[in-house]
Amino acid sequence: MTSSPPSADLGFIHRFLPGAAGHAPLLLLHGTGGNEDDLIPLARRISPGSALLSPRGKVLEMGMPRYFRRRSEGVFDLDDMMERTDELADFVLRAQDAYGIGRPVAMGFSNGANIAYSLLFRHPELLAGAILFRAVLPFEPETLPALDIPVLLTLGSDDPMISPQQAARLGAALTRTGARLTERTLPAGHGLTPDDIALAETWMKERSGEFGS
Repeated sequence: MTSSPPSADLGFIHRFLPGAAGHAPLLLLHGTGGNEDDLIPLARRISPGSALLSPRGKVLEMGMPRYFRRRSEGVFDLDDMMERTDELADFVLRAQDAYGIGRPVAMGFSNGANIAYSLLFRHPELLAGAILFRAVLPFEPETLPALDIPVLLTLGSDDPMISPQQAARLGAALTRTGARLTERTLPAGHGLTPDDIALAETWMKERSGEFGS
């Protein structure tokens, strides 16, 4: 699988790596300070045959890319988040046409997991599934979509950025949508561990028949 140079086409600086038939594509959404290259090595381990679509967040916080603004640590600018979510959804649809891929499985870390959550709730038809590493509950939706898709949520028991109460609310919100949720709390902080990667790899293999086209 050969990486293409970053492209600014379709509205986002991004990378696209083609995949093999029969594998769900992955939409890679980095954390604060990351870029379009960050999650590619992990994605190759988690699902080696998947096409990879990896956009860079457009918001800069002290020079660090993010997908939406926040007012302070843990306090999100929800108006900006909604606008950025819709913009990202438009990018994914254009990329599907441009690269000939099906509905992707989002794989997001931290800020990227939060925008993936927002995609699930604002554009429930867009994704075939989601892997959410260290997500919080960014907002309580007024209405719940029907999400008959698999979702993996991994949390850290010692994560200073996500309280047990926040984690419980996030899992409950996803469960109420009808998502087929797999939730695991690992002995970890906010950073990813080998256990996260192993869980995601196993989950992708076990759920491969549930992603559709």
